[in-house]
Amino acid sequence: MFYYQSRRGGALAGLFFLLLPVFLPSLFSPLGHASPSVFSEWNAPKPRHSRLLKSVLQGQSSNVEQSDLWTPLANQGWKACELSASTPGLPQETQGYIQVFLDGGLNQQRMGICDAVAVAKILNATLVIPHLEVNPVWRDSSSFMDIFDVDHFINVLKDDISIVRELPYDFSWSTREYYATAIRATRIKTAPVHASAKWYLDNVLPVLESYGIAAIAPFSHRLAFNNLPMDVQRLRCKVNFQALVFVPHVRALGDALVSRLRYPKKNGAFGTEYLQEVTDVKGEQEAGKFAVLHLRFDKDMAAHSACDFGGGKAEKLALAKYRQTIWQGRVLNSQFTDEELRNQGRCPLTPEEIGLLLAALGFDNTTRLYLASHKVYGGAARISTLRELFPLMEDKKSLASSDERAQIKGKASLLAAVDYYVSMHSDIFISASPGNMHNALVGHRTYENLKTIRPNMALLGQLFLNKSIGWSEFQQAVVEGHENRQGQIRLRKSEQSLYTYPAPDCMCNA
Repeated sequence: MFYYQSRRGGALAGLFFLLLPVFLPSLFSPLGHASPSVFSEWNAPKPRHSRLLKSVLQGQSSNVEQSDLWTPLANQGWKACELSASTPGLPQETQGYIQVFLDGGLNQQRMGICDAVAVAKILNATLVIPHLEVNPVWRDSSSFMDIFDVDHFINVLKDDISIVRELPYDFSWSTREYYATAIRATRIKTAPVHASAKWYLDNVLPVLESYGIAAIAPFSHRLAFNNLPMDVQRLRCKVNFQALVFVPHVRALGDALVSRLRYPKKNGAFGTEYLQEVTDVKGEQEAGKFAVLHLRFDKDMAAHSACDFGGGKAEKLALAKYRQTIWQGRVLNSQFTDEELRNQGRCPLTPEEIGLLLAALGFDNTTRLYLASHKVYGGAARISTLRELFPLMEDKKSLASSDERAQIKGKASLLAAVDYYVSMHSDIFISASPGNMHNALVGHRTYENLKTIRPNMALLGQLFLNKSIGWSEFQQAVVEGHENRQGQIRLRKSEQSLYTYPAPDCMCNA
């Protein structure tokens, strides 16, 4: 009997110890896992620039004229070129079908679509509507037709290239799954980055002539920006700035958000009842101005930058572990100190820092600000300082009801499309750090001659390292350092993207 009770007691004790990690996981988590008891990205770090922040909140940041800030860009002597078809009609027959498989996020895929049209033109091929791969980060399975108005796309380009929505039955075997199972003669997987037109004529045209079809994957960044015929360059511009428009429901939601930003309810409240009202109140009040802030500060960017964001040793350890897991140590920035990275302008601006930049440029707590972002590292806690500086800051969630957002919920590409649309309709656009969204909008807004502020990252990195700097000195340095970074035309240099620098390829000197 005693033996049985001892065995039962031992079994219970063993079961207790087996279940202990389930109920008390923090006792068994190594420090490197950065468990919530040690570090949580959702806890707001203390302000890193409290001296500057205090000056702004006490109202010492009103040295910049608001009227100058919101003044539209003057005519710079450049205008969009006439992008009509270079030839009056298409050849009666094409060489075959071109398929491309595009990875990346929305804006990388957008550039790939433009390049695909150009390659089809070079090869005299029929373009199949591009296949958009599921991005492993954003995990959005939206297709071309889910994002872009395919009828508009085909119609705008009907005199430039032949386009089909899907392959005819005889070629229906040419699918992503077909190319994933074996080496196929019709797949081109060796296209170099920024390949020349000659490369496509030498390597892809023979495949088209032999099989009637060629599938290019990967395809992102696979067409050069130099040494291409001007009609091909202009065609890329036409695709980017005219043919690619979002589907109607994205444009409708974007229009509603823009209207609510320009014509807010007079008491400033955005309640549920207001969201159900008709947004067209243009006859009741004067249109207000608003700026869009694209805040690219997700966990991937924070980790990849290898910069210090004020969370102490625990945050550094957690980000280092995440960086190792995702990139297996292949991160150049990790070789430098935080000070070296900031002096080189290689650290993304935190929400607090972008808020101080905006305040120094003349934006204040009456500014209507739209926050275009996906997932901010640290969530609401991390942007609390930015919201304190700009209490009228809005986003998709605050401006639209859950019913209005139903069609884009959980779809990163459609969420980004709405942000892109609102950004193109804002008075001022500013991006917290470089990236595909930044590059695409800088180029598109340059094409439309719209004010676009490009942060001077190296200058700001150096200013934020100076912990003794006062507000007046900081503001003067910021204003002077951004005088020529507000949408002024910059001519494209060799190897640069015409999607970011549309002049002189897409713009003509007036």
